[in-house]
Amino acid sequence: MIQIEDTLISEDIFETCFVCDLAKCKGMCCVEGDAGAPLTHEECEAIKEVLPEIWGDLSPKARELIEKQGIAYIDDDGELVTSIIKGRECVFTYFDAEGICRCAIDHAFREGRISVQKPISCHLYPIRLYRYNGFTALNYDRWSVCHSAVRSGKKDGIKLYQFLKEPLIRKFGEKWYQEVCEMAELLTR
Repeated sequence: MIQIEDTLISEDIFETCFVCDLAKCKGMCCVEGDAGAPLTHEECEAIKEVLPEIWGDLSPKARELIEKQGIAYIDDDGELVTSIIKGRECVFTYFDAEGICRCAIDHAFREGRISVQKPISCHLYPIRLYRYNGFTALNYDRWSVCHSAVRSGKKDGIKLYQFLKEPLIRKFGEKWYQEVCEMAELLTR
């Protein structure tokens, strides 16, 4: 683990090549898994506020579930997570013409219809954040669904921390990200 400020970063994040290949994986990280996407309470409240703006983008099944259960629930680990439809896809997903799973929150944000971004846990994936002895640990969540992303990253020579520059800066700031880049340079010497 590499320490930068109050974070502990797995060396995998510096070493692993990664570029999402949605044409191959079809966005399965938003469909498969054992629970919804982790949310902070602040994110949950912000999403509730913009829900009317994205309501029409959600599937009928998602709207029905949200009306019954809400946008989030507490999972088996005691974490607040997005609601999921029949143990599968997040309620905020939709499928585009190519059958790729997309995020309605992200879509509306990028169109400028809402000012709320998708949950940071989604934006950072496949990096997962954990609290550990007063630190935030960043770990690479290896998953067979992402094999094509690893191949794409190798082909393009892009490391995981580079691919996730935008969400890493969103979460930890420019200064922190610059330190990550400096550390990556030191590690390659």
